[in-house]
Amino acid sequence: MSFWRVLLSIICPPLAVIDKGCGSIIIVFLLWLCGWVPGVIAALVILNNPKR
Repeated sequence: MSFWRVLLSIICPPLAVIDKGCGSIIIVFLLWLCGWVPGVIAALVILNNPKR
C-alpha cells in the first residue's frame, strides 16, 4: 500500500479502491455516505487485504 493510496483513502475513499472491483467501490461508497470515518476504515481494510 503506497503513501498516495493512503492519502487518497483519507480524502475520498471510493477513489482509493477503484481498481479492487465494483463490489468494493459500492461498499466503501455506501459507508462513506453514512459517515466519513466508516468509509476511510473500509477503504484501508480493503487496501490492506493481501488476497486482492
